[in-house]
Amino acid sequence: MTTTTTAPAPGIAKVETSAVETSGRDNRAGWLFSAPFLILYGLFLVGPVLVGLVISFFNTATVKNDLGEFVAFENYTAVLGNVDFWKSMWHSTLFTLLTVPFLVVLPLVAAVLASRISRNRWFFRIAFFAPYVVPSASVALIFAFLYAPQIGLFAQGFDAVGLTAPDFLGSTNGAWLAVTILTVWWTFGFNFVLYTAALQDIPEDTYEAAAIDGTSAWQQMRSITVPLLRPTIGLVLLLQILASLKVFDQIFILLQGGPNLTTRPVIQYIYDTGFTTYRGGYAAAATMVYFLILVAISAVWMFATRRRGADA
Repeated sequence: MTTTTTAPAPGIAKVETSAVETSGRDNRAGWLFSAPFLILYGLFLVGPVLVGLVISFFNTATVKNDLGEFVAFENYTAVLGNVDFWKSMWHSTLFTLLTVPFLVVLPLVAAVLASRISRNRWFFRIAFFAPYVVPSASVALIFAFLYAPQIGLFAQGFDAVGLTAPDFLGSTNGAWLAVTILTVWWTFGFNFVLYTAALQDIPEDTYEAAAIDGTSAWQQMRSITVPLLRPTIGLVLLLQILASLKVFDQIFILLQGGPNLTTRPVIQYIYDTGFTTYRGGYAAAATMVYFLILVAISAVWMFATRRRGADA
């Protein structure tokens, strides 16, 4: 029995070779354009994480040049058994619970309302986004004047209507209220922009057809807008949870973690142990534990999102 092998036509072979060469050039070009970012990413993110991981196994002091004594997992054991660490972790969690619902829902409502404005829509978009570009130090100092007892704008406003203003800076409940208001006002614009961009991808024909059928604006938002924005809402929720868990600037500048450290978040706890008591190895271990918690939250969210997408 004779077996014959048919060689590919010269033109086909030439096209396949050209496609491979083009793909190789595209890959090299992609790596070349990505190189500056990858270098900076490695130097300023991956590098410090690896250095912190190494330091976490040593009794390192931030005022000395050497690593110190190798202590293996003693720093991690001390962190996990430290009540102050878990208190600060609870403060970061409480801040997340206080701010995330407002920063997920309110920007969505504002973006929907702004999208329905026919004239001067740009003004409202700029007005909502503008606070986000203000530096955190400036925002904290502005609100410190607003919250000042007796002379602050809030205190005078309460006095004008015959009420007593909360002790924004001197009590725990008032401090949480103060930092929540500050954060919602300051970071509102970022999520507003994400929702605005997603709303522009929804065809106008969908709303026109719903209006012809007699649906109200509320029914359109519940049956059209929210379902189509579900991926964006999920993204905003995840980003906001991670951002709120990493809170530091506004609490540190406005309250210094007070009163009596009742609002100190976990990042300030790490800062205090590393740069106030100079326990660099312990602070690095606390950072690694905190980092793993954030990674776990992200991993669980990604797994749940992919599973929900697969089920759909």
